[in-house]
Amino acid sequence: MAIAAVACLAACSPRPNTLTPKERAQGWKLLFDGKTLDGWRDYNGTAITGPWQVRDGAIYAEGKGSDSDGYIVTDEEFADFDLKWEWKISRGGNSGMLYHVVENPAFAVPYVTGPEYQLIDDENYAEVNDGYVLEDWQRCAVDYAMYVPDFDKRILNPAGEWNESEIIFDNGHVTYLLNGRKTVEFDAWTPDWYERKNSGKWENAPEYGRARKGHICLQDHGYPASFRNVKIRPLPSREEEKDLFNGEDLTGWELYGTDLWYVRDGELICESGPDNEYGYLATEEYFDDFDLSLEFKQEANGNSGVFIRSFVQMPGQRVNGWQVEVAPKGNDTGGVYESYGRGWLYQIPDEKEDILKEGDWNTMRILLVGNHLQTWLNGEPMTDLHDDAIGRGHGRIALQIHDGGGIKVRWRNLHIKTL
Repeated sequence: MAIAAVACLAACSPRPNTLTPKERAQGWKLLFDGKTLDGWRDYNGTAITGPWQVRDGAIYAEGKGSDSDGYIVTDEEFADFDLKWEWKISRGGNSGMLYHVVENPAFAVPYVTGPEYQLIDDENYAEVNDGYVLEDWQRCAVDYAMYVPDFDKRILNPAGEWNESEIIFDNGHVTYLLNGRKTVEFDAWTPDWYERKNSGKWENAPEYGRARKGHICLQDHGYPASFRNVKIRPLPSREEEKDLFNGEDLTGWELYGTDLWYVRDGELICESGPDNEYGYLATEEYFDDFDLSLEFKQEANGNSGVFIRSFVQMPGQRVNGWQVEVAPKGNDTGGVYESYGRGWLYQIPDEKEDILKEGDWNTMRILLVGNHLQTWLNGEPMTDLHDDAIGRGHGRIALQIHDGGGIKVRWRNLHIKTL
């Protein structure tokens, strides 16, 4: 009877890389069909050219990758999700599962944006790797270089055997599991999260972990590894409505450059600094689809702007992205400029230049959904643009002060609704 029961259990178990009717009803989808690498490609690429193949019903990393290459990503992006997969690794091996990875030529490797669920052979790593002893933040099932579990409670099968892992990312609340047991649980983008991010391995990676949506990524880190039953269930993302500026201080913002940003009488003020270079005040958070309203008043030169889906590029702390122009009359306030590559995407007609009120408060609205960008100045439509590059972008909102010196702009009532 016992033998029959075991045989029945094996026969009744779902085949690898398939979904049960219940899973399909719950919204699960496979990221790997068990036969091909359809739906995957090189990071920042269009096809798979690196050390990846399908072997024995699993995605197989040949172990020829390195820190700088050997990454594949899903074609599709995901925001909030429940992700499960099975994996096994070679003796002393090292790999990883990353998520919310942002693709951009400015990011040479995916881990400078995407958090990583570490996959590694703790037991034999030192022996295989010249005696290198792993730090706790490098061990298996940690949130790499951020959060570590109680290792005494962790269940980890040895190298060469299958393990099952899971990441649940639910509107910033994050849970990692290994073989059915929770390893870490944390909330992204909290003061504790930013303190960890800014004081350790990621302090010089300004965009690490900020994205709310991105690609799933597998890593070949120079060791053979296998992955199967890779499946994901998208979770609903909550809309949010809030003020970006509290009227009292710069909470929620980060300063880049030497220009002056300060609060006075409930207003956010920027002035040219001692170097007369570009300066930026960027939100800590990413905002992809949103409806943003704000007021600005230009003094002196008044050459500024509002960056959308922008990121900080190192070195130099230069903010790149798409800018909704704020400038003196005759210089396309409400138009759209790309700070790298293409330059002006839309300049406003000359007859609309008088909509800008010089020396007085102006209202601006920016509506961005997917690749569709619209702007209004003092209630009048200025830009209505569809652009695929913008549609692929992710990033922060940032206020700019132009180089050249002599610039002063006041801001207030910055209000956003995420969509």
